[in-house]
Amino acid sequence: MPSVADCLRQHAPAYLEKFGERVPVGHRKVIGAITRCRTGELGGVIYQCVDRDCGREHWVGRSCGNRHCPTCQIDKAAAWLEKQTSRLLPVHHFLVTFTVPQEVRMMLRANQRDGYNGLFAAGRDTIRDVAGSTRSLRGCQLGFFGVLHTWGRDPTVYHPHVHFVVPGGGVSEDGTKWMATPENFLLHHGTAVKVYKAKFADAMRAAGLYDQVPKKAWRGKWVVDIKPVGDGKSVLKYLAPYVYRVAISDKRILACDDKSVTFRYTPTGAMQAKPRPVTGPEFVRGFVQHVLPRGFQKVRYVGWMSSNSRLGLDDVRWLVWLFLGWTYWLASGHAPQPKRTVREPPRCAECGSAMRIVGVLHINCRVLVEHSVAYLDSG
Repeated sequence: MPSVADCLRQHAPAYLEKFGERVPVGHRKVIGAITRCRTGELGGVIYQCVDRDCGREHWVGRSCGNRHCPTCQIDKAAAWLEKQTSRLLPVHHFLVTFTVPQEVRMMLRANQRDGYNGLFAAGRDTIRDVAGSTRSLRGCQLGFFGVLHTWGRDPTVYHPHVHFVVPGGGVSEDGTKWMATPENFLLHHGTAVKVYKAKFADAMRAAGLYDQVPKKAWRGKWVVDIKPVGDGKSVLKYLAPYVYRVAISDKRILACDDKSVTFRYTPTGAMQAKPRPVTGPEFVRGFVQHVLPRGFQKVRYVGWMSSNSRLGLDDVRWLVWLFLGWTYWLASGHAPQPKRTVREPPRCAECGSAMRIVGVLHINCRVLVEHSVAYLDSG
């Protein structure tokens, strides 16, 4: 089956030639990295089978490591999911999603850094402010995190929105106890919508973008979705693949020829996936429109979930245990231990034994650097 890189190799040159200097430098760099990934153009790694009876050598092209590459980011997505699952508190959670009307999307696409920052800030401040007027959370210190998405079911459609994963509760103002919300209620929906629209307008004014928003957008429907999601594990599994890749994975590509690309997607409201053919230029345009500005953080932590908070996540976890009455049980040595996945070394294609790295070819200097016993699983 073809991959995203195969589709870009086939159609990106014509796309770049057609649009020339109108294609941002960042988009060009991403296309260049993905199309050269593991082809040998970036260098290579030489592995040798550790079985003395075999001892065969295998040459593998080096990965590009670009954060938009579907091939390179698989392991990082799994590591992020494992880490975030271990950080979950033993409480109920909510998924709060903030999006923008259709009329606002093109403005965000043309002003991604300021627009996405405003989207994050408006959603974050809405949760904080509306929670402050909610009975169960009044005066509480909150902690949550958000993930930016710029696509929906169809990756060729631009649909920017932010998902916030919010634990169902907060820490009392004096920092001494956990205050839980009802399992089916976090914020008043109508209030959240009004506050969010006002916060987003303030953010656009601060960024000098307010006049670029069509006036009818402010009169239209704004969407804030607040959904209870149990312990939060299923939401993390949903978010993880989107944290370290862009729009579409290799496994969704069904066909690629000199004119078109066909991928699999599930239409809104449907239960079954269907093929969607698009022209080559449309596929490239649909992919690169989701490329993020350089250095942009698409995952952001708020309150006691952030690394610079004076109230640490471990402190909050202890307060939750006190609230649940688990402290005696945990002090007896029953505290849950996070699972750690051990990365398996690559296997020899001939005999199936483990392999070790014996050389790295750096394409920039054409120097073969020898490594004696540098096994891949050593880091």
